[in-house]
Amino acid sequence: MSKYQSFLALSMDEFITFRKASGRWNNVTYEANLYRFDRHCAEHYPEANVLTKEIVDSWCNKRETETSNSCRARISVIGTFVGYLRDRGLSDIKGPNLPKWQKCRYIPHVFTEKELANFFRACDEIVTKRRSLLVITRKMSIPVFFRLLYSSGLRTNEARLLRTDDVDLEQGILNIRFTKGYNQRFVVLHDSMLGIMKQYDTAIQVHHPNREYFFPVANVNGSHHNRKWVQDNFNELWFKYNTAPAIAYDLRHNYAIENINQWIGDPFDFHDKLLYLSKSMGHSKLESTKYYFHLVPALADILEKASGASFDDIVPEVDYATL
Repeated sequence: MSKYQSFLALSMDEFITFRKASGRWNNVTYEANLYRFDRHCAEHYPEANVLTKEIVDSWCNKRETETSNSCRARISVIGTFVGYLRDRGLSDIKGPNLPKWQKCRYIPHVFTEKELANFFRACDEIVTKRRSLLVITRKMSIPVFFRLLYSSGLRTNEARLLRTDDVDLEQGILNIRFTKGYNQRFVVLHDSMLGIMKQYDTAIQVHHPNREYFFPVANVNGSHHNRKWVQDNFNELWFKYNTAPAIAYDLRHNYAIENINQWIGDPFDFHDKLLYLSKSMGHSKLESTKYYFHLVPALADILEKASGASFDDIVPEVDYATL
């Protein structure tokens, strides 16, 4: 039985099935906002049987309490849903105009060696006084999950949604299917990380022999962790020994910065290494990778000396929305 109540219930169920089948469904953001739109339609348009522009606009127009970014996040799934209906001849209206994305000036935390050592020590110190499946799974998964973020530069959602079938532990290659922009790519694991992943895989199989996701949810078959799981665990373990503010996504930023730092002082082809890093991180535009050059100390002088071009020539203004 559908959980949706409006005249769009059947179409919404079919839309979700289609998006999930194509690997393009976000249970957290998409499902919540589609559900709220359905409730809006059922409450304010109970007699409607055709989707109109008035109905769409009544939900999608920017509210006084919203920023452009929060409004965009709230209504983006509705625009996708309207497009789905149009493609199938079920509607002739246009989707909502998405507000322009506002650049975010968040500056990632730059980790010290001591902070990272503290954090991973906290990960390894997770206690298992209660021998429940939930506790055992967390003890096994957390140290590996965050080390994977640190060593590979994966986005947190890419690691959360990593399926067991997409982890090749013989070749040490990850097949990243569920990524920003849905651009599939392959990531090669560092040898030390590959060894950790193999040990984890052997151990976790004892408790989750037929798991679908590489980092399974205990007591919930065929499910993956949500963003709150990442955030809550990172905060708990980070602040056990550290005090400076940081977020899990900063591990991805750290990966980029550490790679760029390794270029300094070595003969290199700037554009080739930039391209390799960009592809490894799953950036659709080189400008997204160039963002990190602004965070590397003294890189401007080094690049100008090596190439004869100024930093601004090589590293133009960044489109923060693509990060």
